[in-house]
Amino acid sequence: MTPRHRLTVVQVLPALDAGGVERGTLEVGKYLVEHGHRSIVISAGGRLVEQLMREGSEHVQWDIGRKSLWTLRLVPRLRRFLRENRVDILHVRSRLPAWIGYLAWQGMDPKNRPHLVTTVHGPYSVNPYSAVMTRGERVIVISGMIRDYVLKNYPGIDPGRLRLIYRGVDPAAFPYGYRPSQAWLDSWYAKFPQTRGKRLITLPARITRWKGQEDFIELIGRLKPGHPDIHGLIVGEPHPRRRQFLEELKAKVHAFGLDGSITFTGHRSDLREIMALSAIVLSLSREPEAFGRTTVEALSLGVPAIGYNHGGVGEQLAAILPDGAVPVGELDTVETRIKKWLNRPPQIPETQPFTLQRMLENTLNVYLELAQAPSYC
Repeated sequence: MTPRHRLTVVQVLPALDAGGVERGTLEVGKYLVEHGHRSIVISAGGRLVEQLMREGSEHVQWDIGRKSLWTLRLVPRLRRFLRENRVDILHVRSRLPAWIGYLAWQGMDPKNRPHLVTTVHGPYSVNPYSAVMTRGERVIVISGMIRDYVLKNYPGIDPGRLRLIYRGVDPAAFPYGYRPSQAWLDSWYAKFPQTRGKRLITLPARITRWKGQEDFIELIGRLKPGHPDIHGLIVGEPHPRRRQFLEELKAKVHAFGLDGSITFTGHRSDLREIMALSAIVLSLSREPEAFGRTTVEALSLGVPAIGYNHGGVGEQLAAILPDGAVPVGELDTVETRIKKWLNRPPQIPETQPFTLQRMLENTLNVYLELAQAPSYC
């Protein structure tokens, strides 16, 4: 195989609605197309399919993440698809689709089957079901924390199969010093007039119990008496079947007397503008984030970020803004740091190592490394 060989890469995940896995899938697909390769994504569909196809990838709509024995019927179907499309790389990004992909791949002639890549996106529960994510010929881990998780919990894996590829941010999409347009500001203040003239403290995170919204509400309650000009933003939405927690959070806001001081924005596609408008962005996840992309997005914009010092967020802050890292759950320390930074914001470096370009180059290199292996040619 020559370096100029046109790869056919299939990425498989449950759906294309929102989230870091989904965004990474689109970014890799776009990069493949831009470099002359064929990009195919298999999923149940979702709001991001239109963008995926607009950027040159193909989409095959199968309900491959459905938790049902019926999903196993897709194994022979996928095997035929891989064979007929002469797929070079099968890249699986979630456990149930990974099982479908692995079983299809395992049943093919090793001389003619694609190479198998898995990405471990999080610290899954440790069991045989999750172990499929370590069965790739190359296993991408998205942070040092995830690498350590894999090596600790799956000691049989050959460390030589692991590839540490941090998630990344495009500095052109999150430029340092970015300011929202006047049109965006007009629209924002029309919808959220209570934020006008305020210094915004923002928590961008899916609304679920471990993401830190309860700590955030308590922090705003502590800060408000001495800083009446602050306003808290909770940016994100709950899973449709988890709306009860959102109601609990709203009740807590009311109980703290903060109805006029905290806004729930719901899902927003303009997080860049919201963070650029913010004084400080927080990451308060009680469980370690595998990476936690919003932290590095804020820092890329030049906006100060404070986060609990564990997981991928801790690794980012150690590399970019060490003073932003605080021990998990120590609200006193977070409160002190916010007060200090409201008076004198820290200096954020204009460049940072967690770039999208580096992530994409490293991912394509993994594909090429496998595709050019003698055993494949």
